[in-house]
Amino acid sequence: MADYREAPLATRPQTLDPNEYFNLSPEYRRAEEARAGIRANLKRQYQTQLNNPHRNELIEDPALTRWVYARTNPYPHFRATTKTSLLGALFGVAPLFILYCVFKTDRDRKEEQIKNGTLERKFTLSS
Repeated sequence: MADYREAPLATRPQTLDPNEYFNLSPEYRRAEEARAGIRANLKRQYQTQLNNPHRNELIEDPALTRWVYARTNPYPHFRATTKTSLLGALFGVAPLFILYCVFKTDRDRKEEQIKNGTLERKFTLSS
């Protein structure tokens, strides 16, 4: 903790904030211990189900079930926000517009060179 130097352009992570790290109230510590106990109990139950040699059924993991449902049905839970709209425009519309501009300017440049007679075309039979 003592040898940690803050980066000039970044904030200190909350886990390394001395006020949050050392000055914890007893009720906050009790709540953290209770949450850790619940997590440990759920983990123990899952491990006993997983390692049961007489198991015949599948192990139901509710978190995994929720995740799979959310991945297969994204549209009922999607909400258009400023961020999603900007990302859609950035990755959907902008590449098409940029490619159009690149190809159009290249084509116009070649047409101008052909009109002026400055384009040096190589003789090929294949194209």
